[in-house]
Amino acid sequence: MAIIIKVGEKSNEKKVRLELDARKSISGDVMVFDHGDIDIVLSPSTNKVIAFPKDILNDMVYGAQNRLFTHLQKRGLVIPESIKAGSFFGSFEATMQESTSEKISPAKLTLINISNFIDEERPYFESTDAIISMTDDELIHPDKTDSTELGEVPQNVEKGSIRPGYVRNSYGANYLYTV
Repeated sequence: MAIIIKVGEKSNEKKVRLELDARKSISGDVMVFDHGDIDIVLSPSTNKVIAFPKDILNDMVYGAQNRLFTHLQKRGLVIPESIKAGSFFGSFEATMQESTSEKISPAKLTLINISNFIDEERPYFESTDAIISMTDDELIHPDKTDSTELGEVPQNVEKGSIRPGYVRNSYGANYLYTV
């Protein structure tokens, strides 16, 4: 879904077109669902950016949240000391900087930079999805070298690394008990 943002004064405004999977809530918050690990909520009314874990909270989610807020902090869009854990489990939030000029909207600039962040991250989570689908494909459709047909494996008395006749527990001496 395309979002068109107008930045600047009426006489000298520029339009920026962003391709994001985003929705606007009833309260006016913009929810961005493009990232593979996190969902990002931009709340102009409370002047906050919040990052929620998408499905499972793990180290990859925390890393994505950390990279997002570092990205926004380096561009001067969020107050560094306001980055903290949110009230929802696994979420992080930060307060946006106040604009000294009425011409510049911090929410619009933050949304543009969130889009830039997602574009930078896109190759990473697309390659992760490709690796997972390749692994699934290898399990479902193995090569000839990685599989055998039913009946191809010859019968032997001893197979594998566990030989019959040995007592295998923590108290047994394996080499003493043979059949």
